[in-house]
Amino acid sequence: MTAKKHTDISDAEEARIQKLIASDPDSPELTDAQIASAKPFAEAFPEIAQKMRKNVGGRPKSASPKVPVSIRLDQDVVAKFKATGPGWQSRINEVLRKSAVQ
Repeated sequence: MTAKKHTDISDAEEARIQKLIASDPDSPELTDAQIASAKPFAEAFPEIAQKMRKNVGGRPKSASPKVPVSIRLDQDVVAKFKATGPGWQSRINEVLRKSAVQ
């Protein structure tokens, strides 16, 4: 990833930006008193914050989670399984499971 170059803006451009900010009726600048009385979101809206914590999304936890491993296989074996389409790693797992049971 390449970093974006930072370019300084002129004083006139800064003044123009600040004027636009000050003129925005939907987002007035906060007063010192408002800033001092600000609360964390979870304190101001505990019910919503609790729901957000519970609803993090993602997949449900598996009863038997998989273990990540690194294994070296022959190229032709991997190519053969990949050629069968998505789910090829699961199919390798099935073959290994059958072999381990014997």
